[in-house]
Amino acid sequence: MKIAVLQTIVTDNKEKNLQEAEERIRSAAERGAELAVLPEMFCCPYSGAYFRAFSEPAGGRIWSSLAEAAVRYKIAVAAGSMPESEDGRLYNTSFVFDSDGRQIARHRKMHLFDVDFRDGQYFKESDTFSAGDEVTLFDLGGMRFGLCICFDMRFPELTRLMALQGAEAVVVPAAFNRTTGPMHWETMFRQRAADDQVYTIGCAPAADENAEYVSYGNSIICSPLGRILQRAGTGPEMLLAEIDPEAVREAREQLPLLPARRTDIYEVREKVRTGENPPGKI
Repeated sequence: MKIAVLQTIVTDNKEKNLQEAEERIRSAAERGAELAVLPEMFCCPYSGAYFRAFSEPAGGRIWSSLAEAAVRYKIAVAAGSMPESEDGRLYNTSFVFDSDGRQIARHRKMHLFDVDFRDGQYFKESDTFSAGDEVTLFDLGGMRFGLCICFDMRFPELTRLMALQGAEAVVVPAAFNRTTGPMHWETMFRQRAADDQVYTIGCAPAADENAEYVSYGNSIICSPLGRILQRAGTGPEMLLAEIDPEAVREAREQLPLLPARRTDIYEVREKVRTGENPPGKI
């Protein structure tokens, strides 16, 4: 499967952001991509001052714009993330649409970004967002994908659950900053890939030096052996790469980590949920 990672500039103009996303999706489809991935908060500046003002329910303008683009250009779209409103709450939410415009996954960020570095970044997502509570997987083009958002990726239990449930690649809309990015961005994506023998696909906004929150950029695609296949700089950019489930199978045969786990001593379990899960959930 050919994937496109779209590192876009985000402005304080929602319509301009949606137009930019559609243009990049069109370009990805023209270059043969079957899946286009957008950044975290691709439609909204990453700032508490904007989240509520830009928020919409599922089915609103942002949701519809991406679903329509998927149909128009015949490409699946992992629609970064958006501030989703429901029943008076806000969630940092990623939707995935297939090439017929059908929603095949929804992930609400589980781990909220609450940090306070003494000599760097301060941010508290929990002042605005409620946390999601579901592990998200979706099937596309004969492959199984995990889906999480930015800070979620720091927790190895989550990607391990995805791998145990058949994920061969993990898609991560993200927006690391210039404090955390240089320290951990590359290390985290390479290590999750190597630990779980999956492709890891991180898509960030391009850096805007005039923004309140400056993205680190550096969107990245890593192989199931933890090698960097593609990496962006800090400006607007498109990464293109072929991902192949056969490479996952070969990595797991050559280095059989998952079956070597000592489940008689330790295990990672997903909380059992009652009721019907939304599409794309396990």
